[in-house]
Amino acid sequence: MDLSQALRPRRKFSDLKGIKVGVLGGGVSNEREISLVSAQNVYDTLKRKSIDAVLIDIVISSEEKVKKILFSYNIDVAFIALHGEFGEDGGIQKILEELGIFYTGSERLASYRAMDKIISKRIFTKAGIPTAPFFVCKDSKLLKNIKYPIAVKPYSAGSSLGVSIVWQERDLSQAIEGALSLQDMVILEDYIEGRELTVGILEEKPLAVVEIIPKKGYFDFHAKYTEGEAEFVTSVNLEEGVYERVQEAALAAHCALGCRHFSRVDIRLDKNNIPFCLEVNSIPGLTPHSLLPLSAKACGIDFDELILRMMTFALDDKKDEKKKAQKI
Repeated sequence: MDLSQALRPRRKFSDLKGIKVGVLGGGVSNEREISLVSAQNVYDTLKRKSIDAVLIDIVISSEEKVKKILFSYNIDVAFIALHGEFGEDGGIQKILEELGIFYTGSERLASYRAMDKIISKRIFTKAGIPTAPFFVCKDSKLLKNIKYPIAVKPYSAGSSLGVSIVWQERDLSQAIEGALSLQDMVILEDYIEGRELTVGILEEKPLAVVEIIPKKGYFDFHAKYTEGEAEFVTSVNLEEGVYERVQEAALAAHCALGCRHFSRVDIRLDKNNIPFCLEVNSIPGLTPHSLLPLSAKACGIDFDELILRMMTFALDDKKDEKKKAQKI
């Protein structure tokens, strides 16, 4: 499936010459180390393409201090590779908007919605997008009539941190306490038996469906970042019409949250071939072996081209804003 021409950006990659790009990585969340890897990969791509880029390690979350750091680099555009808190929750987006720096990825509000699983799932439900039923929990006591298996998740953590699948009552309290050690609220979500899928979104178009097959258990933090712990299949075998239905559900979730430029949507396909949207990752991992790049590669878009396309979207926003200002 070669969508590289259909997904051609409005700007030429040559337009990236002559601008200074700040690649923001690191951050203050539990995903800091992963973010540094993503940022380094983005930076390496830009340098290979002779684009003026600087790697900026965000080590604090103080708005005023971050503003001073960004201002000192005098960048034209920011490429956000910050995962988790302060990167995907709208924090860094707010600062960049106040500084007048255009950036890659979703805007502040959409980022906040996508990061908060409670808000995003309520939006999915209101939009008629199937999502696993859930309820919110703040402690492990007084929980009765739980249907097993059930997924326990921190309400706004990424990379499957603190996520566990509980199969019996005796393990529930420990799973909840583990998730609460990361955040003050967790969601208990019906576990959808079926296949684990993910779909990349690029310029409001769905990319290839990727199936995730963990070697054991489920696709947790360890499986995500340990080589050989999961198999990723890009030639997914689905019944007629189901592939397109999965793509449509992913795009609907992306749009319902108001995301832009790109994202990656996680889906469970149940035994009746109904796609249940679990969450939207507004700043997915960016290594050549990460899931969004794999989804793009199956459509004929290699890693370097994917990164350059992401940059052109931010430049398009900058150009459009300039046109609006000229009309006023």
